Amino acid sequence: MFMHNKRLQYTVRVSETNPVLASMLLEQFGGPDGELAAAMRYFTQGLGEVDPGRKDMLLDIATEELSHLEVIGSIVAMLNQGVKGELAEASLEEAELFMKMNAGGDSHTQSLLYGGGPALTNSSGVPWTAAYVDTRGDPTCDLRSNIAAESRAKIIYERLINITDDPGVKDALGFLMTREIAHQKSFEKALYSIRENFPPGKLPGVAPYTDMYVNASQGEGDAQGPWNTGEQWEKIDDVEAELPFGGGEGLPSVGLTEAEADTAAAMMSRLKSDPHDDPLTGTELGAGPGAGKVSDRDLGGASDIEEAAAIAAAKTS
Repeated sequence: MFMHNKRLQYTVRVSETNPVLASMLLEQFGGPDGELAAAMRYFTQGLGEVDPGRKDMLLDIATEELSHLEVIGSIVAMLNQGVKGELAEASLEEAELFMKMNAGGDSHTQSLLYGGGPALTNSSGVPWTAAYVDTRGDPTCDLRSNIAAESRAKIIYERLINITDDPGVKDALGFLMTREIAHQKSFEKALYSIRENFPPGKLPGVAPYTDMYVNASQGEGDAQGPWNTGEQWEKIDDVEAELPFGGGEGLPSVGLTEAEADTAAAMMSRLKSDPHDDPLTGTELGAGPGAGKVSDRDLGGASDIEEAAAIAAAKTS
């Protein structure tokens, strides 16, 4: 059961209204790395978690993320209060109001459609979607995803802090950014409290592919490091010579019934291309200067710029 406390988790003080900044801050309200996505991600994980410790942690953090959603939404609403009142009361001349609403971002959409309140969209006006929630139901997989999500959110907050000089907004965003660090630490501890946490899942990797590094992008810029050298790696430089991995001819095959084979053969026969036939097509019929060489027949196409110019001159003379 939820009960709402009217006090924000962190006091927000906005120095002046700024609808454009409000649109930017929506990235952390209804964006993929925003507070709603985080809350829903951790709630779904917590509800499905069977470990009491992880369940409690996930529900704690999910609930706190909702409080962060309230903080960022309150900032957005306050930043929009000026243009909201001016639009509702028509207190500015039309041209001045239009310029203020369209100073940047999608602030005009926020003002007109949502009345200055925070909308569940990102900073470009794209609606929030449950597709942002990437829970898979395996704690070693989900905790790694949570760590990455907190890292991304921290970076977004950092960038938002850099685009405003409002001290109150900076202060509140700094709090939210720092809580992303704390949550990441909790998720790291929870992950490594699982003694065997890598690889995710139960099935082991297939030897020897777990130790194989494929140097598939070769040429200038090839580099070496602990990611591809050392006793734990078998580095494959001559990729073509090693293919196909696992033996075989490297060609796909499928087992068909006799009826399926007959049907497939009939389809292949009907759709077979003729490499010896060079039919006249609309490309040749409509070819003009600049089309390049479209056929062995002389149909007015040009093979270079000089020829195109000559054909054009001949047609206009």
